[in-house]
Amino acid sequence: MSQALCISALSSNQGKTILTTALLWYFRNSVRPYKIGPDFIDPQFHTKVCNTPSINLDSFIMNDEQVKWIYNNYATKDISILEGVMGFYDGNDRGCSAYSVSKLLNIPTILIIDGSGSYITISALLKGMLEYKQDNTIAGVVLNKLSSSMHYELIKKQLLQDHPHIKVLGWIEKNLPTLSDTHLGLDLQELDKIEAISQEVLRHIDMPTLIKLSHQATKPKLLSYPFEKIDKLDKKLAIVHDKNFSFLYYDNLKFLQEIFKDVAVVDATKDEVIPNDSDIVYIPGGYVETPQAYDRIKDSIKFKSSLQQHAKTKPIYAECAGLLYLSKRVENMEFSGILDIEFKLGKRFKRLGYYYNENGVKGHAFHYTYPTDKTLLKGFDILKKRANSKGEVGSWKQGKVFGTYLHTMFRAYPHKLQ
Repeated sequence: MSQALCISALSSNQGKTILTTALLWYFRNSVRPYKIGPDFIDPQFHTKVCNTPSINLDSFIMNDEQVKWIYNNYATKDISILEGVMGFYDGNDRGCSAYSVSKLLNIPTILIIDGSGSYITISALLKGMLEYKQDNTIAGVVLNKLSSSMHYELIKKQLLQDHPHIKVLGWIEKNLPTLSDTHLGLDLQELDKIEAISQEVLRHIDMPTLIKLSHQATKPKLLSYPFEKIDKLDKKLAIVHDKNFSFLYYDNLKFLQEIFKDVAVVDATKDEVIPNDSDIVYIPGGYVETPQAYDRIKDSIKFKSSLQQHAKTKPIYAECAGLLYLSKRVENMEFSGILDIEFKLGKRFKRLGYYYNENGVKGHAFHYTYPTDKTLLKGFDILKKRANSKGEVGSWKQGKVFGTYLHTMFRAYPHKLQ
């Protein structure tokens, strides 16, 4: 028997993060958090709330057996809480949604539904969700943004009448006092409010029934390792990981620690240097182009010099913000100049979602920067939305230095950093 729940909704901004956070706080001493899809921000927040690393489950980048293995490998706590992405079925056209992952892992889903300004229509919406895919995992409902217990009882009565097999688990008041000045899920500085927020969120939730629902999950059978096995490398890897370069999947870190003889972590914002004996440097994504992020790194002269020295003879692999740091500049912000390329900063995102590169590597990208015309001509790797569609240049290299806008999962592509 295994305890697990997936938290999903009809769309974004319905309250997934609020409910997930409250449950992670409630089970904080015995929970493993997961995030469905290619998110970096939510997993950081999960980890802060319950002090246990959050794991991404991505059935676009990985196949079904690989996702099962990742889930099993990290399901080491009494209960697993999975936070969905967007709405329950969203992403299913690309093979990764709360629906597809919860079905694959046989984990019951709790839908949080915004019930403000409605009552009978909530039942109609739930009917559509339940009937869209007959093999869905929806097992319970929490109503969000309700004005009173009378409003809740009105909706609950209709839901129990129309959907007797669905557990109506409770409700969350609208305009919770603790949320009035908190951007929950994005601001990692609000941890001092988490306990108060969670207590308010769970005040009207039937936790015994919710816990009983979690027991419906069944852990996938223990699987043999479904990834390519590679020999341990007699090399030292330096990972740049700090407030700027924070977009590092936990499993990417663990995998790199498994395959490299030695792994060192370098904080560029503290002006730490790349160790001289490093064979390879990996710079993850994050932020360097925002004013706050640039201020943290613009005076890290020792770090920049050590990276420039390393780049003369040894490999560097960089993603997104790492790519930008390898460039000469973004607008008027100067960086390392290791790659002879430059970028501009747009007001609208230039890429968002899943992509393939020319070698069929699956990943995702999200960025507002874009290459200048001269830089565009120096690129070599086309990133495409679909394997057979047109795309645009998204990677650059010079000698042993490689930078790309594409984020991926190294266990699925184990040769990327060798």
